[in-house]
Amino acid sequence: MKRKKILLACLIAIGLITGGILYASDHIDSPTVTGQSTDITDLYVFQGANTSNLVFVANTQGLLSPTATGAAKFDPNTLIQFSIDNNGDNVEDLVLQCIYDSVNNKMNIYGPIKPSATGTQSKIEGPLVASVAVTPYGAASPITATQNGIMVFAGPRDDPFFFDLDQYHKIIAGTATSFNNPGTDAFAGTNVLSVVVEVPKAALGGTGKLNVWLTTRKKV
Repeated sequence: MKRKKILLACLIAIGLITGGILYASDHIDSPTVTGQSTDITDLYVFQGANTSNLVFVANTQGLLSPTATGAAKFDPNTLIQFSIDNNGDNVEDLVLQCIYDSVNNKMNIYGPIKPSATGTQSKIEGPLVASVAVTPYGAASPITATQNGIMVFAGPRDDPFFFDLDQYHKIIAGTATSFNNPGTDAFAGTNVLSVVVEVPKAALGGTGKLNVWLTTRKKV
């Protein structure tokens, strides 16, 4: 995999022991990215219900209408990669990679593993550690799989990010001074394609904080 388009969702620091959720959002990008398989909407990292685990969530291909969601697909040529820095030098020490197998309609997971190259180039690293069938839109319950201590989900989900875009525009234009409570969710009724990977903290290294960022990389 060589970088064709990398959209940096966020750089966050997350405690390995404390609870809570940290996230970043990046909706409504330029026309060259919006609607593409490389379009990142959100990155979430939080402690699992099992407090010995961390949950990584990558949401892509945002603003899908209900009518468009059924036909939406992950792209087998797009690598979804969580980069994990566990020593504070802002260079990935581990990667957690997600790649879609279109033949079997499954999301395959590799890592967490030390990458052979850092920065703008990637390749699939190490052995396959987990695989899950993609949950179809409208399914009564999500399909999950647990292998090698890693739990995985992949499929469409309602966009969880809340943002009052119209009020934001008014604030920027100077016609309003603050957001309303409650506001109006601009993303209500839209969906994303989501990949969720729950990993034991012991597999992530480090003893303090993790810096985590999300990229999508197109095969060329």
